[in-house]
This record gives sequence, structure tokens and C-alpha cells, in this order.
Amino acid sequence: MSQSGYKVSDLVKAAGVSRQAYYKWLTHEPTVHDIQDQEILKLVKQLEAQHKHCVGYDKMTRLIKQERLSYTVNKKRVMCIMKEHSIKADYRQPKRKRVQEQETYEAQNTPNRQFEQAAANQVWVTDTTEIAYNIRKYRVRLHVVLDLYGQYPLSWIITPTETSTGAIKV
Repeated sequence: MSQSGYKVSDLVKAAGVSRQAYYKWLTHEPTVHDIQDQEILKLVKQLEAQHKHCVGYDKMTRLIKQERLSYTVNKKRVMCIMKEHSIKADYRQPKRKRVQEQETYEAQNTPNRQFEQAAANQVWVTDTTEIAYNIRKYRVRLHVVLDLYGQYPLSWIITPTETSTGAIKV
């Protein structure tokens, strides 16, 4: 430590560790558990490369158990080792079956948000509303045509599905 120009007491104070803990760490010999973890980590990295990085902790545990080690290895231990060393399985996301979007038609905004009209039958508007009943088990669509002059419905129809044919029938 004196080679770098810092005192041990200053370094341990900066790290928030006691001098005793530092010197104990300096002469620390790895335990049997630490040695086994290093062996498991080596095996995990080997199996990861062999299986192209797509093995999770569950399958990894089964593969390690096939190696017939002299000690037992469980899922939790493998999971902790993999998490500690940031080893994750690369899963491919399933492809979604996308249904082509149905064409929608949008008319021009001729009223331009001016809903007050001077005479009857000049501007009609339509709207479709979904109504759920019987505790949301059944749904129907209400298609309505309004005259903006009196804001009263000219006609309406109830259909089981929301289709353009239902709105056109109105």
C-alpha cells in the first residue's frame, strides 16, 4: 500500500472497513463452499457456451446434475451463482400472429365543430356506441343518425357486431 502513496488506515477508512477486517481478508483462504461455487460457475459458463446462451437456471441445474458432481447442487444455488455473475438466458420472443388491420374510412370534417344549424336536414351525423348488459356478458352496438338542427335521432339500429353494414343500414 505504501508503494501507491496511501496509508492502509486512510484506505480502510475510505472503504468503511476496519483494519482488522482488511488484514483478515488479505490472508483469507477460500472455503469448501467457495471452491464448489467456482467449480459450478466454470461448469455454468461451459454449458452456456455449449447451449448458445439459451439455458435458464432450471435447465442449467438439470444439466449440472448430469455431470455427477461429488456434492449436491440445487436450483437456488445455481440461480444465485448465475445472478451474481449476470448470466441470463437469451429467449427468443414468440412471433405474434397479426391479423391485417381492417380498412377504416374517415369522412371529411365538413361541420368543422359547428353543431348549430339554421335549418333541418342540412347536416346529418352518425355515431356507434357499444352497450354491455347482463354483467358485461353480452354486448350490442347502437348505430344512430342525428340531424344537427334539432339534435334528434332520425333513425337507429341495434346490431350484435360493429360492422360498417350496420351503420349503413341506418
